[in-house]
Amino acid sequence: MTSIKGTRRKGVALHAVLLVGLLLSAFPFYWAVIMSTHTSSEIFTYPPNLLPGSHFLENLRGLFDAVDFFGSMGNSLLVAGSVTFLVLLFDSLAAFVFAKFDFPGKRVLFALLMLIFMVPAQLAAIPQFVIMAKLGWIGSMTSLIVPAAANAFGIFWMRQYMTGAIHDELLDASRIDGAHFLRQYWHVALPVVRPGLAFLGIFTFMGQWNDYAWPLIALTNPDNVTLQVALSQLNGTHGTTDYGMVMTGALLALIPLLLVFAIGARQIIGDLAKGAIK
Repeated sequence: MTSIKGTRRKGVALHAVLLVGLLLSAFPFYWAVIMSTHTSSEIFTYPPNLLPGSHFLENLRGLFDAVDFFGSMGNSLLVAGSVTFLVLLFDSLAAFVFAKFDFPGKRVLFALLMLIFMVPAQLAAIPQFVIMAKLGWIGSMTSLIVPAAANAFGIFWMRQYMTGAIHDELLDASRIDGAHFLRQYWHVALPVVRPGLAFLGIFTFMGQWNDYAWPLIALTNPDNVTLQVALSQLNGTHGTTDYGMVMTGALLALIPLLLVFAIGARQIIGDLAKGAIK
C-alpha cells in the first residue's frame, strides 16, 4: 500500500513538473499573441498587460500596407519547400550509399564531408555570391534553392540513421528478388527511415524559413524578397518602430512553421508507434 502511494506521489510530481515546463514553453507564444493586439505604447507600459488588446486588426492593416506580406510568404514557401524536397532526396540518396554500400574512397569522401560539416556557413557567403553572380542567378530564387539543395548535416544524419535502421538482410533479400539500386532505395530504405526523414524535413524547412542573411545578400530586388527580409523592413528608420505591427507579422510568420512541425512530429510519433507494435 505504501509503495502504491509513493508511486502515485512520484507520478503527480512528474506531471506537475511537466505542466510547469509546458507553461514556460508556451508563454513566449502567448506573449507574442498579446503584443500583436496592442500598440507600441501599450506594450511598454508597466506593469505589462497580460490580457489581449483591441488593436489586432489595426496592426494587421498596417502590416499589409507596409510590406507585401503574402507575396513574401509565397517566396519563402517556394524556397523552403523546394529546398526541403531536394535535401530529403539528395541527402537520403547519398546517405544510403555511404551507409550500405562499399566503394573505393568511401572513407576519404566521408572524412571530407565531415570537414565540410565543421566549416561555418558564413565563410562560404562571398565565394557563393561570386558563383551565383557568374551564373546570372543573383536576384532570383534559384540563388537560394540550388546552393542549399544538399548539405553535409543531412547526409551525416541520414547515414547514421540508416546504418542502424536498415538491416543488411533486407537488402540481401531485395537483391535476390532482382531489385536494382533505385528500387532498393525506394521500396526498402525509405519506408524504414521515414522518422529520420521527417526530422530532417522539419529541421531543413525551419532553417530555410528563418534564414535572413543569405536572402538579404542574394535577392537584390527589394520587391522580390523572402518573408524574413520583408519583416525586417518594418523596423523604423528613425527609431519609431511599431512593435505591435512587427509582432503581428512575426506571429503570422509562425503559422507555417507550426503546421510543418505538427505534420512532421505526427509522422515521427506514428512511425515509432508502428515499430513498437511490430
